[in-house]
Amino acid sequence: MKAQRLSTAGALVAALVLGGCKEVGPNYKAPAMPAPPAYSDDGHNGNWSSAAPADGANRGDWWAIYQDEELNGLEQRCATANQNIAAALHAYEQAHDLVRENKASLYPTVSIGGSATRNRISETKPLHTPGTPTNYWDFLIPLTISWEPDFWGGIRRQIESSAASAQASAADLANTRLSLQGMLAVTYLQIRGIDLQAQLLRSTLDSFEQTLKLTQDRMKGGLASQSDVEQAETQLEQTRAQLINLGVQRAQSEHAIAVLVGEPAVNFHITENPMTGDPPSIPTGIPSQILQRRPDIAGAERRVASANALIGVAKAAYYPNVTLGAGGGVESDLISQVFNAGSAMWNAGPTASETIFDAGRRKAQVDYAVAQREQATALYRQQVLSAFRDVEDQLAALRVLEEEATVTGRAVASAKRSTELSTMRYKRGLATYLEVLTNQTIELNNERTAASLVTERIVASAQLQIALGGGWNSTQLPRN
Repeated sequence: MKAQRLSTAGALVAALVLGGCKEVGPNYKAPAMPAPPAYSDDGHNGNWSSAAPADGANRGDWWAIYQDEELNGLEQRCATANQNIAAALHAYEQAHDLVRENKASLYPTVSIGGSATRNRISETKPLHTPGTPTNYWDFLIPLTISWEPDFWGGIRRQIESSAASAQASAADLANTRLSLQGMLAVTYLQIRGIDLQAQLLRSTLDSFEQTLKLTQDRMKGGLASQSDVEQAETQLEQTRAQLINLGVQRAQSEHAIAVLVGEPAVNFHITENPMTGDPPSIPTGIPSQILQRRPDIAGAERRVASANALIGVAKAAYYPNVTLGAGGGVESDLISQVFNAGSAMWNAGPTASETIFDAGRRKAQVDYAVAQREQATALYRQQVLSAFRDVEDQLAALRVLEEEATVTGRAVASAKRSTELSTMRYKRGLATYLEVLTNQTIELNNERTAASLVTERIVASAQLQIALGGGWNSTQLPRN
C-alpha cells in the first residue's frame, strides 16, 4: 500500500514535470506599427528606386557599390579591428551566456562535499552519560540534490526574456557595425570630395598664374596699372590659401578613419583620388520592409519581447514555490568505517511555501513589469518613425541635390563663357581687369559648388544605404 502511494505521488510529480503547467503571463505579440505604402520621394528618380522591393539589395558589403578597392579594404579592417565593434561583440557574448545560465535553472542542482572534524562535548552537559567519550572524530561525505520544477513557467519566462535580450544585443552588434562602417564610408567619400576640390583649385591656380603673367606683361607695356597686378596677386594667393585649408580638413578626416580601423593616426594615410561620377542606383523597397532591414528597429522590438516575458516572471511569484530535495551520504567517527553499510544516511521529500501577505509587493512588481513593456513599446514605435524619417531625408536630399547639380552645371558653363569673353575683351583693351576678376571669382565659386554637390550626392547615397539597414535582415538574428 505504501509503495502504491509512493508510485502515485511519483506519477503525479512526473506528470507535472513532463507536462508542465501553462506559463503565466501574456504571450508575446509584436507591437502593431502601420507603414505607408511607399516613400513620398520614391520614384522621383530612377537612380535610387528603380529596382523592385529587395531586388538587388546588397546583403553585406553595401559599400562595394562604389567600386573602390581602398574603401573595401578599410571597411574590412574596421570590422575586425574597431574596438567599439569588439565591445559590442563581447556584450552579445555576455547576453548569450546569461541565457545559458537561466536555462540551467530548469535542471537539478547536485553537490557533494566532505569534512573531517575533531569534536569535544561537555562532561557537564544535561543528560550526559558518565563514561561516554567526550572527544571524537566525525567523518562526513554528504550528497545533496535540489530541484525546483518550473510548474508555473516563471523560469521559462525568464529564459524567454533573456533570449530576447540576447537577440537585441545581437541586433545592437549589427547596428554598431552598420553605424561605424557607415561613418567610415561617409568620411572616406568626403575625403574623395576634398581631393576633387583640391584638383579644381590646382587647376584654377594655373589659370590665375597665367592671368597674373598677362597682367604683368600688360603693365610693362603700359596697358595695365599696378593695381591690376596687385588684384591678380591677391586672387592667386587667396586661392592658394583655400587649397592649403583643404589640407587641414583632409588630415582630420584621415585621423578619424585611422581610429575607426583601430590604428594610430601618426602614420596613417589615404592616397589622393578625386571623386567622379554620379551616385549609384540604390533600391529602396517598400517602407514596411524597413522593420526587418534595420538592426536598431529589430533590437527595439526584441526588447519589447524581453519586457513582455518579465511580466510572466513577476506573475509567477503569486504561485507556491515547490522544491524537490534529497540528501544522503556516509558518516562515521572512524575513517575505516566511513564506507560501511551502516554508515549510510539519506533523506528525501518535497517542500512548498506560499506568501500569504506582502502588502502589495507582488502587485507592484507586476505593474512595474507592465510599465516596462509599455515603455519598450513606445521606444520601438519611435525608432520606426525615426527610421522612416531617415530614409525620407536621404531620398529628398538625393532629389533636391540632383536638381541643384543640374542648375549649378548650367551656371558653371555660363560663368566659363563669361570669363572667356571678359578675358578676351581685356586682352583687346575693351574691358577693365575688375571685370575679369569678378567673372573669375564667380566661375570659381560655381565650380566649387558643383564639386561640393558631387560629394554631397554620393554621400547622400551612402547615408540612404545606412538608413535602409545596409543590407542587414532580421533573419540574421540568432534563433536560440
